[in-house]
Amino acid sequence: MRERLKVRVEPGTLGGVKIYTVTPETIRPENRERTLVQVHGGCYVLNPAEAALPEAMLIAAIGGYRVIAVDYRMPPEAYFPAALDDSMAVYRAVIAKTDPRRVGLIGTSAGGALVLEMGLRAKQLDVPLPGAIASGTPMSDSTKTGDTFHTNEMLDNVLVSPEGFCDAAAAFYANGHDLKDPLISPVYGDMGGFPPTILTSGTRDLLLSNTVRVHRKLRNLGIESFLQVYEGQSHAHYGRDDRIPEVREAFGEIAYFFNKHLGK
Repeated sequence: MRERLKVRVEPGTLGGVKIYTVTPETIRPENRERTLVQVHGGCYVLNPAEAALPEAMLIAAIGGYRVIAVDYRMPPEAYFPAALDDSMAVYRAVIAKTDPRRVGLIGTSAGGALVLEMGLRAKQLDVPLPGAIASGTPMSDSTKTGDTFHTNEMLDNVLVSPEGFCDAAAAFYANGHDLKDPLISPVYGDMGGFPPTILTSGTRDLLLSNTVRVHRKLRNLGIESFLQVYEGQSHAHYGRDDRIPEVREAFGEIAYFFNKHLGK
């Protein structure tokens, strides 16, 4: 994928956290002063190191953005809130040198939850919020509340069941902490004042309800939020292979949203 998309991937550290800097062959002129921070998915326990990079490579190549991908600590090395702490450390290091209005956050699944949690944590710490957020099929409610946990059970060929691997992994990451804490299940947090947010899901996604509930919460708060849902797709299918037409369409929408809302 790296070769097909013509992106450069460089390992490093930022804010004391391991990262990868993903740079496209051509950074679009309007994006030269912009940076995206990408936080990977994997139910909080999967996709370390380069395994975390497909989403970062896709948005870098399709959107023409420089992307900082966070390689956060995971169990059994570290439990909640390590992933959030590491992501925030990278974000704070980025905005120390870049106007936060020119910074976007992007993540899918656990990463989709983490970018929402980063917004909540930034508010708690009085840290400036980013210019926009892209949250893909977020694990926004780890208590398994929502219609599609039932209607899409055994239809989603990735997560499969509410009692499947990802449920156990989220509990493992939480390490006994209350799963309804907004820093684990951000749909329960105060999202007032959030930046514009784009959300992505599919009709067979077990977390479609998680995604829709965040969208409606933001809309009810008067925050600009765009929801894109792809026909027949299970959890996070839109981020798996750049040769699938819907993948380029989804990331084209995300890139358009960032371009619309990030500071010039």
